[in-house]
Amino acid sequence: MVKIKGFQAGGVNAGIKQSGKKDLALIFSERECVAGGVFTQNKFVAAPIIVSREHLAIEPDSIRAIIINSGNANACTGEQGVMNAVKMSELVAEKFGFRSTQVLVASTGIIGEQLPMRKVVAGIEQVSTKISPDGWVDAAEAIMTTDTHPKWAFRSVRIPDGDISMLGIAKGAGMIHPQLATMLAFIVTDGAISGEALQSALKSAVEHSFNCLSVDGDTSTNDSVFVLANAVAGNRPIRLGTEEYNQFCSALMELCKELAEQIAGDGEGATKLVKIVVKGARSSQDANAIARKIGTSLLVKTALFGNDPNWGRLVCAIGNAEALFDPRGVSVKLGDTYVFSRGVPAEFNADELSARLQQSREITITVELTDGTAKAHFWTCDISYDYVKINAHYHT
Repeated sequence: MVKIKGFQAGGVNAGIKQSGKKDLALIFSERECVAGGVFTQNKFVAAPIIVSREHLAIEPDSIRAIIINSGNANACTGEQGVMNAVKMSELVAEKFGFRSTQVLVASTGIIGEQLPMRKVVAGIEQVSTKISPDGWVDAAEAIMTTDTHPKWAFRSVRIPDGDISMLGIAKGAGMIHPQLATMLAFIVTDGAISGEALQSALKSAVEHSFNCLSVDGDTSTNDSVFVLANAVAGNRPIRLGTEEYNQFCSALMELCKELAEQIAGDGEGATKLVKIVVKGARSSQDANAIARKIGTSLLVKTALFGNDPNWGRLVCAIGNAEALFDPRGVSVKLGDTYVFSRGVPAEFNADELSARLQQSREITITVELTDGTAKAHFWTCDISYDYVKINAHYHT
């Protein structure tokens, strides 16, 4: 994996997970960072989010580290849970000699159980000695829950002052839906950028990536996306409204889209990554509504698992969307094959298309409208028998 100047990361097994897999990650910056964050909209906000929001408000331009555990969400754990999240930040700060408010905290896993703090304390001691510029794979593995593989992405931006690099890691496989999901994402960049510009860029990137993503229609209590910028690249700070800002936004958005696609492709029990594209809508709101309706339809998702080119389910989902469009102008493609054209069934060989679907790990559903020029995209996956098995036995 690539390195980002001035950042180190690592991941260890602290014994939080019964599986014995890595479950504690640390991201560390050698310099103070401008930071931004977005969080779940679930009203049952987990303790680490309460703490991280407060720390971002206090130290928006001087964050130094992120400590993350998996296997325990520290959600719905009351005042003790908040105290434990604060303790995690204090332990990291004491280890490296900075303020606890310069540490962000994130957790993911089982809801409603107190963190095993003895294990967390020992794990922080351990991971603090394991971080390195090459430790990103270990960190990406340590934040996984039902993920089957670590997720990461890299981008580079060339601006007049030189090159800026950014690296992101993420986790998520189930309980994934717009307005974030059971996902965590951590992005670092060596670029110099104002706090206002960084937060604006992050919100825009999330809106077009993680908020265009659904596995099963549920969102969680812990969802967080953080971005840290340490200015090691030495460029003049990027400001809102500049060409450099636009370039930075484009790179950050593409990085987040890549992570979102990886999450969709690793959906719990999924056999197919599904991308939905809507074109020719009256407005972006209409296009998004149609894309999301298809992406969250259980009937569509189960048909895809069965390799069934059942365009009737697609058309029904489109018709149920809260969007204005002329049904007579609607066309739908599965891959390169039109299954519905200008409001009526298209001629195609269902057996041949089913065979192609069976051989495909990735499928694109394209909806073409004749109402305007707006478009939207959305990522999802199929729903399989294994999704039920995984979630039926996740806690018990």
